Amino acid sequence: MTERSKGLLITFLGVLFVVPDSLFVRLIDSDPMTTAFWRGLISGSLIFLVLIFSKGIKVFRPVIGSGYAGLFYILLIGSTTPAFVLAVTYTSVANVVFIFASIPIFALIFSFIFLNEKILLSTLLTSLIVIIGLAIIAYGSKTSDISYWKGDLWALYVSAAYAGALTSLRKVKEISMVPSVPIAFLGSSLIILIFHFPFGDLDEKLIFYLFHGFFIGIATWLLTLGPRYLSSPEVSLLILLETVFAPILVWLVIGEFPGQWALIGGSLIIVTLVIFNLFKLLKENNSVSKY
Repeated sequence: MTERSKGLLITFLGVLFVVPDSLFVRLIDSDPMTTAFWRGLISGSLIFLVLIFSKGIKVFRPVIGSGYAGLFYILLIGSTTPAFVLAVTYTSVANVVFIFASIPIFALIFSFIFLNEKILLSTLLTSLIVIIGLAIIAYGSKTSDISYWKGDLWALYVSAAYAGALTSLRKVKEISMVPSVPIAFLGSSLIILIFHFPFGDLDEKLIFYLFHGFFIGIATWLLTLGPRYLSSPEVSLLILLETVFAPILVWLVIGEFPGQWALIGGSLIIVTLVIFNLFKLLKENNSVSKY
């Protein structure tokens, strides 16, 4: 198996494991902070134990020396755990994952602001179309019984925070930040525990919490490992699969219809990003073939 094939397989499996994330939040149907606590605790503990048993405690040393970029990465990734649960709680799953599709656009904007990277005309046009798609989704939230602007804003925050984390990651390319993920998840759960009691419904929902945390832990590990072997357009295209599969899964299991405006705005975003990333991928392949 080639390195690229390995990357495709690992990343695809990571996407499959992350697809049920929103469905678990719906099925658990608990207080958002309780769900966020167990999601972060179990997934963070799983990744932490795998790292300890496979590489030892020394694997965490480089993270300590990652400076402000590493600290921002941990804070931003940690904040996405409760923010994601709040997003799914207060708006439709389709709205959440369609808004998440804007992460690459936020990443490009942050790269322009903080890394002084140029924004090409094609990128600018893509960003404008994605913004139009987000506006359509927001409009649909005003006319839907299962969508609400508060959840849309939390989803938008997760997109921006995750993109900011990716931008911070590029400041410390030479350091593997995988060990920082359990620090972020466990730290988030610890902060929640200080202000919230998350043990009220543990007896009746423990199995859901365990499966939810397990799926997120595996997905996070695979989605951190797989992209090392792929180009960024290939990664973006594979991750867009979650945007398609997640609302379909929720629709099939619990009958949550996202609404026509969410479908229109989401489809506009997905089609635009697919075309944009395919264009980038073809351009990269042509550049490689010249040498």
